Amino acid sequence: MASNHFNADGNVHMVDVSAKPVTVRRAVACSQITMNQQAAALVRQGSSRKGDVLAVARLAAISATKWTSHLIPLCHAIPIESVSVEFGWLDDDDAASQRLQCQISCVTSGKTGIEMEALTGASIATLTVYDMLKSVDRQMQIGPTRLDEKHGGQSGSFRRQDPTRDESTR
Repeated sequence: MASNHFNADGNVHMVDVSAKPVTVRRAVACSQITMNQQAAALVRQGSSRKGDVLAVARLAAISATKWTSHLIPLCHAIPIESVSVEFGWLDDDDAASQRLQCQISCVTSGKTGIEMEALTGASIATLTVYDMLKSVDRQMQIGPTRLDEKHGGQSGSFRRQDPTRDESTR
């Protein structure tokens, strides 16, 4: 069984996971978007011209996790058994700009990991926030987007060791 995305001839291929055991796998990913006070107020009030920003971003994130294998060429299609989407503000209300964090937690029982699904969901959530607020703040900035933890599979568990990591949305 090949363990990377290149075959013996150096050509790209999808990794064969057929011999791997099914295990419960969980991944948590986050993405942040920084916006001005006016945009943040619309999010907090749920009064954006396009509707409830967080409700739409939540649905977009869940949907994105299910479409990951269509977007990332070498990702396996895996069953998404659970998706949790949480939003939290990371800055003081008085700051000139506000950072909104989206945290995605995904679970599957499968032969390969679910990290890409969590990362895709987090990315799409913040892109959706941008789309819904771009008429108010075109200077919004997305990032960082990161994997915070994963559990299950041969490689075991991983938890980001980042002293600046904000735990407010956990």
